[in-house]
Amino acid sequence: MSKLNLDKGLIEKARRAAYNITNDVQSFIDTHTTITVERTIARLLGVDGVDEMETPLPNVVVNHILKGGGLSEGIAYWIGNAMVYTGKTPQEIAESVSKGELDLIKTPAQSDEAIAAAINNIALKTVDRIKDNRKKREDYINNLGEGPKPYLYVIVATGNIYEDVVQAQAAVRQGADVVAVIRSTAQSLLDYVPYGATTEGFGGTFATQENFKIMRKALDEVGEEVGRYIRLCNYCSGLCMPEIAAMGAMERLDMMLNDALYGILFRDINMQRTLVDQYFSRAINGFAGIIINTGEDNYLTTADAVEEAHTVLASQFINEQFAIKAGIPEEQMGLGHAFEMNPDVTNGFLWELAQAQMAREIFPKAPLKYMPPTKFMTGDIFKGHVQNALFNLVSIWTNQGIQLLGMLTEAIHTPHMHDRALSIENAKYIFNNCRDLGEEIEFKKDGQIQKRAQEVLEDATALLEQIERDGLFSTIEEGKFGGVKRSRTGGKGLNGVVRKTESYFNPFIDLFLGGDK
Repeated sequence: MSKLNLDKGLIEKARRAAYNITNDVQSFIDTHTTITVERTIARLLGVDGVDEMETPLPNVVVNHILKGGGLSEGIAYWIGNAMVYTGKTPQEIAESVSKGELDLIKTPAQSDEAIAAAINNIALKTVDRIKDNRKKREDYINNLGEGPKPYLYVIVATGNIYEDVVQAQAAVRQGADVVAVIRSTAQSLLDYVPYGATTEGFGGTFATQENFKIMRKALDEVGEEVGRYIRLCNYCSGLCMPEIAAMGAMERLDMMLNDALYGILFRDINMQRTLVDQYFSRAINGFAGIIINTGEDNYLTTADAVEEAHTVLASQFINEQFAIKAGIPEEQMGLGHAFEMNPDVTNGFLWELAQAQMAREIFPKAPLKYMPPTKFMTGDIFKGHVQNALFNLVSIWTNQGIQLLGMLTEAIHTPHMHDRALSIENAKYIFNNCRDLGEEIEFKKDGQIQKRAQEVLEDATALLEQIERDGLFSTIEEGKFGGVKRSRTGGKGLNGVVRKTESYFNPFIDLFLGGDK
């Protein structure tokens, strides 16, 4: 039963429009690849490390093929061809290319059957590694257990992975269930993934495979100490979206920021590039059992949360359909929204409650990711702590899944450990005292809360039907999401988009989408 008296027919209409919107985009995705997708395939085949100029070897190999005009065949073809011809591993092939000893384009062509067999042999080993990680996570949860939902989600962002470990373990001892390592500022705009452990960063720590490994080990250790499994989160948005997803799958991350539209709107990454990249990144995350977190909360930092609430819901419907196409079940869809209305709005709490309850009812199995007040945090730590308390109250009332805790010092500095402790204490107090509040309270028929949710649903459905008519590319060009306009041929990374040939193959798509998890 809907507490908000939502029109089920309207929900189905909105979902059907989102399905058609993403179907239209999927036809483009299926006929194109990108340099990032191909670098990801190289990584999944075992290519790693850097050359003498510190350029990652996946970049070296893919750039070599791109320069030779062969990327539309797919990196798997060229590496497989060289494997059959030389007897070398993908890593050895990448090193030979880096040294100028091997030209993949000029390597004599081998049989398609032999190439496919060589590639699939390695791909299956990678798939087994990811399966093992998924099983290890499940075993940890079965043996240790985990915190109740909403998961208490906190961030660390020192720039130094070893200092991040200290802060992360302290947060877990204070009660955190999820630790997100914030990426260094603007890493999403780098068209390569840095290599190795890093001790410098701006506003965060570089996402590297070695950093993932270090933090995973640290959280496993402290998780055993406190007696619950601790989830690790990072970011696979930006120009390296699927590469970072692959690294996360290989190092057993549990959550990934992975939105279909975020990079387009908020990092000015070309929409064609992003929409192709998000598909492969989500196929990886789905297979690895990683919960994706979408970024609808960002719309409300550039647009008004009262006036543009329907765009958040419309985007959630679109993200849901893109996720389904990539094989992600609803239980792994951390669809995003936020407590971002101006605190001076009369009855704003009621409308925030309506928005959160609406998301819960429309996406009943999704572990919704609820974001804290940020836009209207002023530096008044006492008022900020109250704003966060109201946010926490809405969350437990409406049964959210993932709670990114607000910090009373938001807008002042990167949180200190004691700031984090106070935020965790705030949430635990409210969650414990109001655990079953949502089960006990109904909303007034045709009252402000019901009417607000119904209006947002109606507006979102109308927007989705308009996007269905106009197409997603045109809608983004018109600035319908977050008030941000982007051109189909503008932004960063368009030159990395390539149309596939008929003989193109990516062995991992079938293995991830059709394989046994």
